[in-house]
Amino acid sequence: MSTKPKTPPSAASGASAPQEPPTLRNIPEVDAKIDAYIQENPKYLGFLQSIPRDRLERMVVLNEVRELDRQHRMQNGVMRRINTDPKLKQAYETLVKDVPEEQREEVMSQIARQTQRAVSRSQGQRQTKGEAVGV
Repeated sequence: MSTKPKTPPSAASGASAPQEPPTLRNIPEVDAKIDAYIQENPKYLGFLQSIPRDRLERMVVLNEVRELDRQHRMQNGVMRRINTDPKLKQAYETLVKDVPEEQREEVMSQIARQTQRAVSRSQGQRQTKGEAVGV
């Protein structure tokens, strides 16, 4: 919720190192949003408190699985778009030529998504400015 580990679980050192619980920190802005939501939706908090812990844990894992599936679908869509245009594919392959082979597709997808966001933002800004001027 409002706390998150300071170091990601994958950053743990070695398999033989003893497992220590992650150090959690509070994020005031997130805590404030959660508190406001709880005040507006007390029945929902009651519902969550009535759910057994193992079920809550499974709900959290399900949300993570859904997020990973969403990311995978997005990456596949981006790669499908890149692979249908030979010039575009060549351009991205040039950009990632020094990236290790097993990471190239992921890096290509990241670059494509960042580029698309930048283009969308600049187009949105142009439309907003155009509307303000009355174009």
